[in-house]
Amino acid sequence: MKSRATDQGFKVYAAPTRGVNDSLSFRPDNSLVADLRVRQALLHATNAKQVVETLFSANYPQATSVLASSAAGYVNLSDKLTFDQAKARQLLDDAGWKPDADGIRSKDGQRLALTVYESLPQPQNKEVLQLIAQQWRQVGVALTVKAGDAGSRTLDNLDPQKTPLTVSEVGRADPDVVKSMFFPNNRDALLQKGGSSDKVQHFRDDKLNDLLTGISAAVEPQQRLQLTGDAQRYLIDNAYVIPIFEEPQVFAGAPWVKGVSFEAVGRPSFYGAWLDKH
Repeated sequence: MKSRATDQGFKVYAAPTRGVNDSLSFRPDNSLVADLRVRQALLHATNAKQVVETLFSANYPQATSVLASSAAGYVNLSDKLTFDQAKARQLLDDAGWKPDADGIRSKDGQRLALTVYESLPQPQNKEVLQLIAQQWRQVGVALTVKAGDAGSRTLDNLDPQKTPLTVSEVGRADPDVVKSMFFPNNRDALLQKGGSSDKVQHFRDDKLNDLLTGISAAVEPQQRLQLTGDAQRYLIDNAYVIPIFEEPQVFAGAPWVKGVSFEAVGRPSFYGAWLDKH
């Protein structure tokens, strides 16, 4: 799409949204992903570089943290997000998941087979998930990508037993965006007990929630940024989230359109725009 626009002389704008990156978030209430080693294995089995280079242009950078690199409070955690299949296999071995004849791992008669619904608002999300499914299969994990009707998708995404992971992303130019995504009384991406779903039986992480509420409560700017960094580290150290790519708002404009600007989360502003002679 970008090449089609530029080939016709159009300018491509890729405005950052400065929020939580396009990611996969786990629901640890599901026993298949309750073990930290399993989540860590899937994090290291994910080749985000391959995803962005295969499916996207340079306007969609590979994620290096929970937040976009342009976001307030961003910390670079790329050293914790390495693609390492050998490490992934070892972690799954250590967690007791052994490959069956078809290559998919099982433990106590249960297969390590997960389900995720595609997220229609996210760019090329079906293709992203299908590519990740191929990557995970190489370490012995099956991932089924579902489309589903809107009703089934909404209900199943509130049940961690049916959806052990979900697609998460939100743009907001404030550190509070981390709380907005992961706090149980907000978007509740991890599905915690006492949050948005009555299907959750056990999982709740009060240490994470204290960090998230601290971001909102802090009045000193540097303290807010420190807590935002701490929350990102905690989410990655516990492998609750697998960041994939930074999601901008992408537009194309005719070369005679001048003065277009963008507000903090990538929405275009035409207040100062004008048309050149053409």
